[in-house]
Amino acid sequence: MKIAIPLVSGKLSSHFGHCDQFGIYEIEENKIVSTKMENPPGHEPGALPKCLKENGVTLVLAVGMGSRAQNLFESFGIHVSIGVPSWTPEEIVKAYLEDKLPIGDNICDH
Repeated sequence: MKIAIPLVSGKLSSHFGHCDQFGIYEIEENKIVSTKMENPPGHEPGALPKCLKENGVTLVLAVGMGSRAQNLFESFGIHVSIGVPSWTPEEIVKAYLEDKLPIGDNICDH
């Protein structure tokens, strides 16, 4: 399993579409076994889900995301979980793996 988290300067990005990198966390036996930073492709519909799918991502954890973007990810077979807290990326992934990640409101208004 691979989980992607949108980042700005290494921290969780509150605006999904304006992240400068994605942290991609490879999971085996419920533990992080590797981390890779991936720069996002150009800002156009479908480019980001395609890029993350090519990197083997099956889940995106984010603060907020518009419904159109969520639908695009789902069409690529990538599940989206939004409303994650502003923790470090590693804390978010570990809490998700332990089924202890609190999910709040989607802060995106488009």
